[in-house]
Amino acid sequence: MASFFISGSMLMSFLIALGCLIANPRLRLSTRRPSSLPPMAPRLPDASFYRSIVGALQYLTLTRPELLYAVEQVCLHMHAPCDAHWTAVKRVLRYIRGTMDLGLTLHASTALDITAYSDADWTGCPDTRRSTSGYCVYLGPSLISWSSKRQPTVSRSSTEAEYRAVANVVAECSWLRQLLHELSCPVDKATIVYCDNVSAVYLSANPVHHRRTKHIELDIHFVREQVALGHVRVLHAPTSQQFADIMTKGLPTAHFEEFRSSLCVGRSDASTAGGC
Repeated sequence: MASFFISGSMLMSFLIALGCLIANPRLRLSTRRPSSLPPMAPRLPDASFYRSIVGALQYLTLTRPELLYAVEQVCLHMHAPCDAHWTAVKRVLRYIRGTMDLGLTLHASTALDITAYSDADWTGCPDTRRSTSGYCVYLGPSLISWSSKRQPTVSRSSTEAEYRAVANVVAECSWLRQLLHELSCPVDKATIVYCDNVSAVYLSANPVHHRRTKHIELDIHFVREQVALGHVRVLHAPTSQQFADIMTKGLPTAHFEEFRSSLCVGRSDASTAGGC
């Protein structure tokens, strides 16, 4: 099957050159979140250098989606980076240096099925206790959209955090369906959204109103409307098959490598039809 390989090799080389002090390559991405720092923690003497590196890393996530969670974490400290934040950036750069040959593969396919995976970590931020939402969306066998973003408000339960993440990916899928329709490629089948929280799956289809979920009522009604229209189906997926986990938390090496492959990230092969 023909495919197209996309690699940010020039940007990766640029990043390594900027961070020339980064010596040891790593094959595993450490995504440990920097611990909560005291208000008077010493700041980096040159915050602009930190911002330039992190800004370039954001562009690299366009071809390396497995980097997104780690990059999202270091982006949270652009205003006042400390030594601990720079250490986290160096871990990302070492991983990039050890995996320069990886990129995103888009597979040729006539399938127009949209499949999405949604996940959230609950109260993950040590400073604000906000959760992180993440999703990945596939068109046929190819990954076409992904996100890792801290939620704007604190969630009072894991179900609430997961449901906010579901609402985000349903909105993205609705936009993608409309875009494909405008390109004369209408999607006839319902988009399947996988979530590993049973309560969130139940809320997406059950019309019963619960007092404990009234503050996320807009998200609930939006998702239920898309389900009622036949545009979306929210199904349960076991955590072992929840690919969006890589967008919301650090994973053991074996799981990280497995989910990285599931994101269509890998090495180019001789059958690729083109690349950049």
